[in-house]
Amino acid sequence: MATPLTTLYRADPKKAGARKAGGAQRVGGQPGVAPDALYMEILDIAVEYEAGWVVVGLPVNMDGSEGPAALSARSEAAELAALGEHYGIRVELMDERLTSSHSERSLSSLGLDGKRSRRVVDQVAASVLLQSWLDAQRIGDP
Repeated sequence: MATPLTTLYRADPKKAGARKAGGAQRVGGQPGVAPDALYMEILDIAVEYEAGWVVVGLPVNMDGSEGPAALSARSEAAELAALGEHYGIRVELMDERLTSSHSERSLSSLGLDGKRSRRVVDQVAASVLLQSWLDAQRIGDP
């Protein structure tokens, strides 16, 4: 069962304050970390929890086409995968369509809405994405 662990925030490397080294801010995310440091933080967590895979959301359009966000996600997943090889961690992309809306509906049904739910929508969406990936792996097993 996939459950939220933490949230890491990536800073825009063009903005002042984006840190160049590890120690990503968790749950709050200010000022965040530069992408290369974020990849290492992700891999550190994966190693800590003995994960063999990192699943990255692929933001495809509703019609299945890929726009700039999907191309960016593919590029970043490739960079993460290259670093992950050293740790024996594989990276796989997973269609993330509807994960945020599913999360928002779930949180709304629990009475969390507006400001309170925005803080956890990304965590829940990541859990939905990971659970979908885990379920797909199970279906593929004999």
